[in-house]
Amino acid sequence: MSGIYIHIPFCRKACHYCDFHFSTSLSLKSELLACIEKEIELQAGTIDNTKIETIYFGGGTPSLLSAIELESILNKISHRFSISTEAEITLEANPDDLDKAYLDELASIGFNRLSIGIQSFFDEDLQYMNRIHNSEESINCIRLVQESQFDNFSVDLIFGGHTTNDEHWNKNLEKASNLDIPHLSIYGLTVEPKTALNHFIKSGKYPPLDDLKFGRQFSYTQAYLSSMGYEQYEVSNYSKKNYRSKHNSAYWSEKQYLGIGPSGHSFVNGARFYNISNNAKYVEAIKNSQIPQKKEILSPTDLYNEYIMTRLRTIEGLRISRIHSFPIFLKKYFEYAKEALIESNELIQAEDQCYIPSDQRIFTDRITQSLFYVA
Repeated sequence: MSGIYIHIPFCRKACHYCDFHFSTSLSLKSELLACIEKEIELQAGTIDNTKIETIYFGGGTPSLLSAIELESILNKISHRFSISTEAEITLEANPDDLDKAYLDELASIGFNRLSIGIQSFFDEDLQYMNRIHNSEESINCIRLVQESQFDNFSVDLIFGGHTTNDEHWNKNLEKASNLDIPHLSIYGLTVEPKTALNHFIKSGKYPPLDDLKFGRQFSYTQAYLSSMGYEQYEVSNYSKKNYRSKHNSAYWSEKQYLGIGPSGHSFVNGARFYNISNNAKYVEAIKNSQIPQKKEILSPTDLYNEYIMTRLRTIEGLRISRIHSFPIFLKKYFEYAKEALIESNELIQAEDQCYIPSDQRIFTDRITQSLFYVA
């Protein structure tokens, strides 16, 4: 199984918390889309003899593109790669971009899954995050999607912000559950260094985030969504039966994937590739038939640490037999480091599996770091 990620680096408005690569200027849009198609041509031989099982348009805001622009990119992918007839093809979208006509067009050109950036059903939260839509548009959008051909869709929600008190957060989850949304990606707000949110907190315009509230809201999310029939199959992702994200699941399962576009990341044959995060420089390089990327060959230790990091985020956890395939010093280190975690009930071992129990998932980052091998 392999996947392709297409990064569309344009937004109408900059969210205060976002540190992904994007531009609010659309001046290079036509040139950049042409270069994305050319990069697909240049990358055509990168993954050989494998079916593409997932295609994911992220950003940025891919729903800024017209159906004609999206179809052109999809056609280029299908001409250069072998696409499974059952491939999951996802578009990230803002609520204000989705109307009936656009949804029909998306379905007709091959999209079968949407990931919708709702973030909250409360206007004060949306204003705090500098989102472009309002709560009414969020609800109307979900109802439109449910009336469309898309039965497979996901909604993003964010907890832990200053304006998101416990009552608001609980109501956000109740609203999502009452709307019968099949998949929820639930993220705790984090303060990234080069964001407006970081500046506002440092300057005193916004108060610091509350770690205790973060913990309460994370734990309530687990308990409430479990009671409503959602499975927390990954730390930040909850799904109804048969609605897991296939594309994101591949990231946590050592599967190969290509990242196309500025800031696109790829993982192929034990190596990582990072495209430049600059639209103008990306366009200049691709026009000269060069992919502007850095390559990182991952050592056995890198691969071990990454396996620990990604697999322990999932409900299935890691496989002991996979750990035993690494060099002996890594196997021995894991066997030593896991014992204290098992004794403190932060890690459970059951035959070939090791996983973090539900009540400890809020500590996933700390638990995984304690298993990393650092030379």
